[in-house]
Amino acid sequence: MSTVPAQELDFSKLPRYEPRRFLDESADLGQKEQVVSFYRSLLGRPVASREELEAWIRDRSELEAALEEYSTILYIRMTCQTDDEQRAGDYRWFIETIVPAVRPLTDQLNLKYLGLRNVLALDARVYAIYDRNVKSDAELFNEANIPLQTAEALLSQEYQALSGGLTVSFQGQELTLPQMSKYLFETDRVVREDAWKGIARRRFTEKDKFDDLFDRMRRVRESIARNAGFTGFTDYQFRVYHRFDYTSRECKEYHASAEEWIVPLWKAILERRNKELRLPALRPWDLYVDPQGRPPLKPFSKTSELIDGALTVLTRTDAELGKQFSEIARLGLLDLASRKGKAPGGYQSTLTEARKPFIFMNAVGLDSDVRTLLHEAGHAFHALACAHQPIFPYRHAPMEFCEVASMAMELLAEEHLDVFYDRRDLERSHRSHLEDIVQTLVWVATVDAFQHWIYEHPGHSAPERGAAWLAIRQRFGGNFVDWSGLEQFHETAWHRQLHIFEAPFYYIEYAIAQLGALQLWLNAKRDRPAALAAYRRALALGGSRPLPELFTEAGLRFDFSSATIRPLITALKGELGL
Repeated sequence: MSTVPAQELDFSKLPRYEPRRFLDESADLGQKEQVVSFYRSLLGRPVASREELEAWIRDRSELEAALEEYSTILYIRMTCQTDDEQRAGDYRWFIETIVPAVRPLTDQLNLKYLGLRNVLALDARVYAIYDRNVKSDAELFNEANIPLQTAEALLSQEYQALSGGLTVSFQGQELTLPQMSKYLFETDRVVREDAWKGIARRRFTEKDKFDDLFDRMRRVRESIARNAGFTGFTDYQFRVYHRFDYTSRECKEYHASAEEWIVPLWKAILERRNKELRLPALRPWDLYVDPQGRPPLKPFSKTSELIDGALTVLTRTDAELGKQFSEIARLGLLDLASRKGKAPGGYQSTLTEARKPFIFMNAVGLDSDVRTLLHEAGHAFHALACAHQPIFPYRHAPMEFCEVASMAMELLAEEHLDVFYDRRDLERSHRSHLEDIVQTLVWVATVDAFQHWIYEHPGHSAPERGAAWLAIRQRFGGNFVDWSGLEQFHETAWHRQLHIFEAPFYYIEYAIAQLGALQLWLNAKRDRPAALAAYRRALALGGSRPLPELFTEAGLRFDFSSATIRPLITALKGELGL
């Protein structure tokens, strides 16, 4: 299937989900004066009835969706080519000019809405979540934070540029770090050791820049929290994320449960790997190679093959999902291949006025690339499933459930990966995936515990932070691998985790969601049609219901304590033969 390269795609030609009713068709949302005039129009509009209030909400949703799409396109273009100064400048200009102008007007809209809700009745079932979130956002707003939030966004852009520009000279080629990752799967231990050390040394070369950048981010965040009336950043950020259904206490319960139940399974996985590799001890470059000495899985060599194969896999999983993925590819809403200057990682972002998803990743021909595309496709299906929601914020579920959509798709589609593999390689891929899930559950506990430490210790130094990282790593099995002689790289290994830099405290969602996805996977083993139907019903709710209700609709328990974790780990142990 041929697609339009995303860096060349004219996003403005995508059809809108529905015609504009409030904004002019010719409105230029890159002009601050025009954007401000639309906000002021809403602020000045008289609202005297329930019908007028609902029309006002719809018009506000149209404005916010259009402006977010404008911002999203700038972000996509920047991440697709971080070394393009024009793209970087366009995104920076939006962050510095449009966003600060809109933030106080958004707060005024929130206050106007809350005042109207005091005198006008709306259906409580429909608007309960909207009311709750608007009230919380109004309570958090402080005008003094506007320049600080702009500074934070620009620091995130700085991290993107620093990370995206890292390359390694290896075997006569200049390669990006994602491109280097494929050598970690090589059976020749010398090759993968050289590759691992090449990556580690390149990152370590920028150690001081990463540490300085993060210290500047941390100081800005702590100031933002104080201005909003919080004694610490943790509680502030939980409110920003609308985490009304759990607190730091439940996160720390997860850390304890992971230490008790998941870490021992991770240890057993690594012990089996070490035995199969016949090594005196596992080193960091021994964690990805096939433990039985087989060459790396090579599911595809070109991204077109990845797209075609994924389409077949998803069509077999569910015919309607296959059609949706085909349309995404046809519209060119994919940028999958790794290249120099491209930002690291992968994401799905919604073009909120077209209500279409865009998928970004760095594919280099690995088994994990197939998983990543299925994962981001799950997010894309979620965006399409709730596109009908008339209230803009309801077109995005809480992240804890968004990640259920993506992680469950990896598991639900797995039985159809014979498109890429024969039977033996399919078994290899399945085992690798389940082992990766266990590693992810441990890694999430590590990263989340580290983030709690960071913001519970304001004013700490970079060496203190490094020591805390190593202690937390030890708690969650970091000593299961031999890091002797590599301590400096181990101490700064957290630099590669972009969430710590760009989305503070956004990581526990992966554990909560993975527990939900595993439940859905087990449900599908018992009754696949029922599990898929529940999955799709829950996706269609978007963010219109509280988080526990979304889990319930999908047939899952919203719980990440030992009561839920223990039976899931027991099932994984059985599936892995441990």
